[in-house]
Amino acid sequence: MKIIHLNTYDGHGIGGAAVLRLNKSLKQLGANSVAICLHKFDAQPNVKAISGTILGRVKATLSTFAERYLSKALVKRTKIGFSAQRFGCAVVQNPLIKNADVIHIHWINDGFLSPKFLAQLDELEKPIVWTFYDSSAFTGGCHDHQGCEHYHKECGLCPMLKISGKNDFSHQTWLRKKKAYSELNCHIVASDNLIAGAVKLSSLMGFREVTMIPNSIATNVFKPYLKTEAKKVLKISPDKFVVMIGSMSFQDDIFSDRSYLMEALNDLASRPGLDKGEIELVVLRNKTNVEFPFKTTFLGEISNDEHLAKCYSAADIFLVSSVTEQLPNGVIESLSCATPVVAFKKGEVQQMIKHLENGYLAECGSTEDLATGVEWLYHDENTPDIQKEARRMILTEFSEPVIAEKHLLLYQSLIDLQPK
Repeated sequence: MKIIHLNTYDGHGIGGAAVLRLNKSLKQLGANSVAICLHKFDAQPNVKAISGTILGRVKATLSTFAERYLSKALVKRTKIGFSAQRFGCAVVQNPLIKNADVIHIHWINDGFLSPKFLAQLDELEKPIVWTFYDSSAFTGGCHDHQGCEHYHKECGLCPMLKISGKNDFSHQTWLRKKKAYSELNCHIVASDNLIAGAVKLSSLMGFREVTMIPNSIATNVFKPYLKTEAKKVLKISPDKFVVMIGSMSFQDDIFSDRSYLMEALNDLASRPGLDKGEIELVVLRNKTNVEFPFKTTFLGEISNDEHLAKCYSAADIFLVSSVTEQLPNGVIESLSCATPVVAFKKGEVQQMIKHLENGYLAECGSTEDLATGVEWLYHDENTPDIQKEARRMILTEFSEPVIAEKHLLLYQSLIDLQPK
């Protein structure tokens, strides 16, 4: 089976790492899998740049910059991404794409495939799979609709745009996508249930079939290390009960709420059944002026995944205080390193954490219950079993071979539906 993956970046940006893991895993299962990217930065043998010429790379760079600057000029200051999707590159004549059995589209914003160039792929009459990592494909441009329901109809009156109205830029983009999608036959893959649900509500894609296949995790990298040794790496006493906090818990934006974290920690510190001196916080970020009720170690920004895995392994628990429905990467990575997770019972986290089996799901918004989750593991005598279950769940549901096999089954089912 010849599979071509299309993604803007190779290992960078949205979907980049997921594409490379899937591409590698498919190769290991015997498929002829190649990723084609608009921008190739690393020397990956099974990753090709859309153009190998200097002129082609210049055009790709100009397309990306034009797309970014236009998007930036249109939207208000916000940390939510927005893609104008006006610029792109024609790929339909690429020999690898023309000879493929399956074309798998991933994240193709930032000047790679605009709606017009997407529609051209249908001319090849091949099965097309399109994985959504955010909302950009089925909205008027925003990467996260954040509760806005305008994409249920025709977008317009976009809250993200500087100039908003019924016929604003988001509505015009919606119209362009509607025209292109009417010419494109594709099967949608959602990387999580939240995206799958949003797709079903969208006017652009709601009528299409959706398969939910999560992103895989590199379980050979994010793996358990002996906790006593991992704590020594971080210069923490092996006798400490370590509570790890991800950097997402501190962002001053709509994706998290610091107050929940602080209330839970202060509640935990006041409980008579805990020895405050036995608990140490480990924070995945640089030092902050926030005063915590426990001794705290700041790890700074970690770019090496193997070291990050040792940091997760050093923790006895990973605490997530976000009340949004997004699934932090730290939840999956922590569980893969056999470190249980305590989080609010909300959104995708519920799909990962099995209450009292590999972690604790607190009632959403209840900081008292969040603290109870930490205290539960602090006292629980079955901690080794809980840690084993955390790792087992990731291996059986999110490992690279498992996710690659799910894709192969989907590809084959679509090939079988093709006219003979």
